[in-house]
Amino acid sequence: MTGKERIIRTLNRQPLDRIGIYEHFWSDTQDHYTKQGKTKEGENYDSHFGFDMSTFWPIDLTLDIDFKNEIVAETEDTVTIKDGNGAILKQHKHHNTTPEHIDYSVKCREDWDKVKGKLTADPRRINFEVYRRIKKECEEAGRFFALSGILPFECMHRVCGHEEMLVAMIDDPDWILDMADTFVTMMIKLERMLFDKEGLPDGFFYYEDMGYKEKPFMSPRHYRELIFPGHKKAFDNVHSLGLKVIVHSCGFVEPLLPDMIEAGMDCLQVIEVKAGMDLLRIYRNFGDKIVLMGGIDVRTLYSNDKAIIDAELESKIPIVMQDFGYIAHSDHSIPKTVDYETFRYYIDKVLELGTYKLDLV
Repeated sequence: MTGKERIIRTLNRQPLDRIGIYEHFWSDTQDHYTKQGKTKEGENYDSHFGFDMSTFWPIDLTLDIDFKNEIVAETEDTVTIKDGNGAILKQHKHHNTTPEHIDYSVKCREDWDKVKGKLTADPRRINFEVYRRIKKECEEAGRFFALSGILPFECMHRVCGHEEMLVAMIDDPDWILDMADTFVTMMIKLERMLFDKEGLPDGFFYYEDMGYKEKPFMSPRHYRELIFPGHKKAFDNVHSLGLKVIVHSCGFVEPLLPDMIEAGMDCLQVIEVKAGMDLLRIYRNFGDKIVLMGGIDVRTLYSNDKAIIDAELESKIPIVMQDFGYIAHSDHSIPKTVDYETFRYYIDKVLELGTYKLDLV
């Protein structure tokens, strides 16, 4: 069974030989492994580790695609830039982290109205060439190829920041609805433009980080009223193409899951343990409604202790793989503190535990 067949069958809850597996890495982890001679410079990790899927983000939803990033400030350890969204962000030079959000040019509805005209379905926003190449590579390797991108919550906070966006959910909800619909409408037009020229992917993998520790960024009511419409529009478009949608959402998003499922989410990823998400609890409450992907505590991997890793995997995988509705993934990107040999061991253990008995297939 190929990786493509494996992921498609999982998303459709059909019998298969083993659970699928996929992972994300911080770029400095890849640099670290390369310096150690474990992998080659620029090597495709999906091929190297035998993952069942690949993703590619071909569409640029930046507010101003003609804007060249400007350096605002720089120290020995950090660089602060202004980007095409009008956001000022501080980034660390020596390791990968989420950037610190300093300031935003769009602070209110009036600011938005002045710039929203830049969000047009311009083909320059699409990386046709790399999409074509990776799609072909996946076809030849038998891997599932997912178009990656972001949904309205991610699009909006990159333009106006979390604080302004969340306050506006209460003070100016019509502005939030307008931003969300503007981004989703443009995204769908660009996706259709891409597919008309280069063909469909095998599925979609959207990023939408809507939670932090123990709480989502918004109430279920505000999700339902303000974010749900954009999600449903995006997911309906995916389903109209006969495909499934995987939604990555870091943080504690459990209270939002009923409405996310109603909006059309087919698979939830990443199920972040340290934020309060619990893979087994999510499986008990929602495993009959959606496929799950993730929920393996990455902290057990960077312990580099086989016994700790065994305990984590053995307590979860035999349970969540029931009914063919689970894809293995850690609950966050793999940091360089995870030894290469440890990661190899993790993959082997997942495959050992995640193989179905022949009489189940």
